Amino acid sequence: MTEIGRLLRSGIQGCVVGTWVEQVKVPKFGSMVKIIVEPEYSIMGLIHDIHVDDDGLVRQILSAQQVGMQVVEDNRNNRNVPVEISVIFLGYQDPTGIYHLLPPRPPLSLDEIHLCDDEEVEQFTSQGFGYFRHILRDSELPAGELLASHLKEVSHVKPALWLNEASQELIVQLRDDYPQLMALMGALRDTKLSFTEE
Repeated sequence: MTEIGRLLRSGIQGCVVGTWVEQVKVPKFGSMVKIIVEPEYSIMGLIHDIHVDDDGLVRQILSAQQVGMQVVEDNRNNRNVPVEISVIFLGYQDPTGIYHLLPPRPPLSLDEIHLCDDEEVEQFTSQGFGYFRHILRDSELPAGELLASHLKEVSHVKPALWLNEASQELIVQLRDDYPQLMALMGALRDTKLSFTEE
């Protein structure tokens, strides 16, 4: 498992993870993650934001007339650049199975968060599309872009038939929200994914 950071704060619907700048290249917008809260209780989520904060030194550097690459590299590699990853929870797994429900209790600060491997993505997404509703109900999220990125991320472990079924499910769920449906369709088109069997 690839650790990408540790929890700063969390709630029932999601969490914010602190990480280090070297790890920013590993997680991607739309990637599935897993938090092992207890040996037999894990929470699954989706990365919906990666935020690099500024600080006093960065502001001082920017006030200089010219900023050399050596200064930029030193700032990125030798300092603890504050990076936060925001995650929306999609469901959880316990000894009785996988559920596309909000977790019964949130993880605690400093819990590790890991990228899901292919097998974990396959198992979670094979339980249906119930987890889509968590993304679609949050008006603060760029839902169309997030879902398109998620489908692109899982396309290497799921067949085109699953992608087609997922897109059809999204159309059904958004049938009464034309603007959001059009935004989603535009984002899906830009993924260049095939939603039909070759």
